[in-house]
Amino acid sequence: MNLRFKELLQKFTPAQIITSYYLIAVSVSVLLLRLPGVHKEGVSVSFLDSVFTAVSAVSVTGLTVVNIADTYSTFGIFILILVLQFGGIGVMTLGTFFWMLLRKKIGLRERQLIMLDHNQSNLSGLVNLIREIIKIILIIEILGAIILTLQFHHYYNDWKRSLLHGLFASVSATTNGGLDITGGSLTPFKDDYFVQLVHIILITLGAIGFPVLIEVKNYLFLKGENTSFRFSLFTKLTTITFGFLLLFGTIVMILLEWNHYYIGMTWHEIFFNAFFHSASTRSGGLTTMDLNHLSTGTLLIFCFLMFIGASPSSVGGGIRTTTFALNLLFIYHYANGNKHIKLFKRELHEEDIIKSLVVTIFATGICLISVIMLSITENLPLIKILFEVCSAFGTTGLSLGITPELSSFGKCVIMLLMFIGRIGLTSFIYIIGGKEKKDNFHYPKERIIIG
Repeated sequence: MNLRFKELLQKFTPAQIITSYYLIAVSVSVLLLRLPGVHKEGVSVSFLDSVFTAVSAVSVTGLTVVNIADTYSTFGIFILILVLQFGGIGVMTLGTFFWMLLRKKIGLRERQLIMLDHNQSNLSGLVNLIREIIKIILIIEILGAIILTLQFHHYYNDWKRSLLHGLFASVSATTNGGLDITGGSLTPFKDDYFVQLVHIILITLGAIGFPVLIEVKNYLFLKGENTSFRFSLFTKLTTITFGFLLLFGTIVMILLEWNHYYIGMTWHEIFFNAFFHSASTRSGGLTTMDLNHLSTGTLLIFCFLMFIGASPSSVGGGIRTTTFALNLLFIYHYANGNKHIKLFKRELHEEDIIKSLVVTIFATGICLISVIMLSITENLPLIKILFEVCSAFGTTGLSLGITPELSSFGKCVIMLLMFIGRIGLTSFIYIIGGKEKKDNFHYPKERIIIG
């Protein structure tokens, strides 16, 4: 039986296996969310809504058709924490971690799956990468839980309740899950800048990418041992792009809402509101306000930021920050007549440039088709549909409140977008394309008139 299973796996591509693992994770999550005692007494949740919640948690999106605080018991909240961990850290990461605990050998096939799940380009150092990811994310979540528990005690005056809120908030923010058990996201803490700042830090640490965190850790603790330490091009490009988008979102939101939502607010209220929501659009999915009060221009900017999403090999979705950066670099260098892109004394691979363009075009097509389908089936304003689609694809979780109003078909479309956003566009494209093929021959090349 075991031999037949291995033979069956050999017929699938790594992308197809990864997708199967995430589908299994969703199925297990649905079963867990249907267990007795998960829901509060007297609360009934349909099977489709349980599936939606499971997909949202595994994809660490945060879009929900039910109110988490009113629906799930304390036991159910811990189930959601478990599912968020599977989604945020990754099925292959946790699976490999348990294999290491059992002292099982990590074979070539498993390494290929890890490589695809974390967008790595080579097989070396993958097991060590898994160890570092588990170690770093647990440290971040524990510290976040301790800090938030102490702060929440000022609100709840009950250590058990404070701990539950602190733990859930820390895991949700670090995994960029976007779920909350307050019943109103972070609206109860709209004037608490400390709580907002902690969430911004946790969201950023989860979304900036595990390789970046590992390199920063190595720089801080190993730079004395290795004087020749240098940050990789990936870390430099990711950090700069991430910071640029965070600053861009903050400034643009302030400019667009200055004479609208921000009228009558103090400078610090304006800054923290804009800064927090710019960080949240990376993939965090938390909010301190009703987003329906924002202007259409700001909502479109949010759609743009959510579409880009987080960084590769992180807990977030979207086309990813490096994809966006490579697109900009390609346009800039092409406009200047440069055939090769050089950055930080390095030259980028043409394959990476092509890949970034393919991912962007493919993602745009998926989101456009989804918007068209939902505009036909759902009697809702176009801006709300676009916002929901970008939020689902970017696994962000921000919403204008239409998620519970969606039809069964609309929920299925959003679930598919959340799932694609979690497994990544590259894996999804490989599922459609199948195994990589090598050309045995070439035809004569001919030029095509463009533009």
